[in-house]
Amino acid sequence: MHILVTGAAGYIGSFVTRSLINEGYQVIALDNLQQGHREAVHPDARFVEVDLCHVPVLRNVFEQYPIQAVVHLAAVSFVGESVVNPQKYFQSNLVFGLNLLDIMLEHKVLELVFSSSAAVYGSPDAKPIREDQPVVPPLNPYGETKLIFERILQRYEHAYGLKYIALRYFNAAGADNGLGEDHRPETHLIPNVLKVALGQGEALPVFGTDYPTHDGTCVRDYVHVADIAKAHVTALRNLGCMKSSRVYNLANGKGFSVLEIVTAANRVTGVKIPVVYRPRRQGDPACLIASAERAKSELGWQPVHQELEDIVRSAWLWQKEHPHGY
Repeated sequence: MHILVTGAAGYIGSFVTRSLINEGYQVIALDNLQQGHREAVHPDARFVEVDLCHVPVLRNVFEQYPIQAVVHLAAVSFVGESVVNPQKYFQSNLVFGLNLLDIMLEHKVLELVFSSSAAVYGSPDAKPIREDQPVVPPLNPYGETKLIFERILQRYEHAYGLKYIALRYFNAAGADNGLGEDHRPETHLIPNVLKVALGQGEALPVFGTDYPTHDGTCVRDYVHVADIAKAHVTALRNLGCMKSSRVYNLANGKGFSVLEIVTAANRVTGVKIPVVYRPRRQGDPACLIASAERAKSELGWQPVHQELEDIVRSAWLWQKEHPHGY
């Protein structure tokens, strides 16, 4: 089975590509390499450097390969940047995503796994977050683009018969077997904590200490990236037999504050990591913890790496081996 993966050279995309190939799929790996890394793409994937804005090149990919389903991960995803430059996010995540959907329809490719986000939930009151609870307006344009695209998929299902699974995952973290996290700039907490431990920064900035949480810092649900990748494979296997499209949380079900992440990193690295306190960042919800019971019961997905220190340790081993990334 030939699967097209967009964003295949990115952090999560590289893991998804590898998992698909390990399960026997033929993968056509697309990425514009603005944030991804060619070195991270599995050597058995057929790599095409292309941006989703380039419709003729994208159409040629569908004409060249017998694509049967798509895993769509390509997106711009920096929350802070989305607040100051929403135009970039609406264009990249919505307009260019529509290019992909329309070419899929042209070639009668009607199965899609979509990389959504916990950001669609905004700052909900319910803990843990469940898929069927009312969605409050997202706090940032990045989250808005993910929620709007999910609604576009609903319309395409009704009008054109597109079948999809949207995976709303929470904070991806960790590393495994030569693949790790290398964003430029790096905005994610765990790699930035570990960079300080490596001596690549004087102190970790902690944005906000007055949130309504147990220690005043933001709380997040962390999922190992390898578990997220396996969920995409599981979703693809389930798509063909599903009567209707579905949305699933991918989460650990546990929340950890910024300061708890620092404490775990202190233990894993043996380094006392200094912090410096800064004001809140616009668009950051106080607490995001989710239930993944629907994914477990309906898809049979079960995260393997559930302990925070195991996740941090895997990231630490990769960053020590790749202190300057790929």
